[in-house]
Amino acid sequence: MILIRGGRVIYPAERAEKRGDVILKDGKIHAIGIFEDPGEYERVIDASGCVVAPGLVDVHVHFRDPGLTYKEDIHTGAEAAAAGGFTTVVCMANTKPPVDSEKPLLHVIREGEKTGIHVLAAAAVSEGMKGERLVDMDGLRALGAAGFTDDGIPLMDEKLLSEAMRQAALLDVPISLHEEDPSYIKNNGINHGAVSDRLGLYGSPAEAEESLIARDCRIALETGAKVNIQHISTAKGVEWVRQAKARGARVTAEVTPHHFTLTEEAVLTYGTLAKMNPPLRTEADRQALLEGLRDGTIDIIATDHAPHSREEKERPLTEAPSGITGLETSLALGVTQLVGEGILTLPCLMEKMSLNPARLYGLDCGRMETGAPADVVIFDPEEEFVADTFRSKADNSPFKGWRLKGKVRYTICGGKVVYTGL
Repeated sequence: MILIRGGRVIYPAERAEKRGDVILKDGKIHAIGIFEDPGEYERVIDASGCVVAPGLVDVHVHFRDPGLTYKEDIHTGAEAAAAGGFTTVVCMANTKPPVDSEKPLLHVIREGEKTGIHVLAAAAVSEGMKGERLVDMDGLRALGAAGFTDDGIPLMDEKLLSEAMRQAALLDVPISLHEEDPSYIKNNGINHGAVSDRLGLYGSPAEAEESLIARDCRIALETGAKVNIQHISTAKGVEWVRQAKARGARVTAEVTPHHFTLTEEAVLTYGTLAKMNPPLRTEADRQALLEGLRDGTIDIIATDHAPHSREEKERPLTEAPSGITGLETSLALGVTQLVGEGILTLPCLMEKMSLNPARLYGLDCGRMETGAPADVVIFDPEEEFVADTFRSKADNSPFKGWRLKGKVRYTICGGKVVYTGL
């Protein structure tokens, strides 16, 4: 048994917190309260001044395994996740080969089982992620696919997407969509606007995202599918999701910490470390993302953890790959940028980083209550640290060297301590 003493226990479902102790036993939360007699425990953790919350759940990570393991692998990705407070992650399917059949799917699942956290695998929507033929969704779900996504590549065939949504609805699993119409884009990873003009590039306009979100919210309403809009970045996109929810669509939206923290101006400071798909947008877009978080239009904070080698990121801006590492700075950016600025309370932050992502995938986690899984993160919301070391193989992050609040002290998964950051 583990006794966690004297922490600020967060209850995301109730958007509440209460000081108390937590006892973990046999992989479950055994009891929550104030226990005068500490009794005998295998381990006692002093959580004074710390938050005790459900382990974080990230529905959008790239562990690059199989095939691209020079960037990351399932084991180093899981270590980075644990260091960031995550106990559950969902791996995207754009590996080499993609997770569109039995062999790569079972590889991710079996390697994930060897780590200290829960590593789930999303399967591709289309064969080879070519957007031409659907995978065997029934068969892959039966083998353990958590959901379906061609993340990294938008699905442009409306008929194929509609059929995929109908099948996902029957399976009651989410289908997650990367919303960037390539016909609008000349240079991806950079917003089409003042900064791209200054650099002499065209970039990726907001319309590339907005047009597909509008289309897919409509199809979601028609099919009844559980649709997740990935890494939303535009004000109009947020509004389309808001309207779809009001009409009864089963649509959720996720936002990354880099999109709610930075704008297109970051490209001038950080270069390729601020290049991602979709790109960082304008301050007006960022403010719309914050409002979407505040009013519940945006349900989930997801990292889109996208490690690349240093050599790749040192290429010229138009040639370097898009994406940044995110697992080890995500919680701290939420604490610093959202809680610290009064956008969200700590319980609301945990709702978007643990409870809501768990609900999207129908997972039995994200809750702080007796009988729930003993997946817990303990962090100090006031302790400052410099983001200068990474458990990931990669450190391609504009936040490297930033001073942030919200240091992870312990990550506990299944009742076992899988990370200590004292």
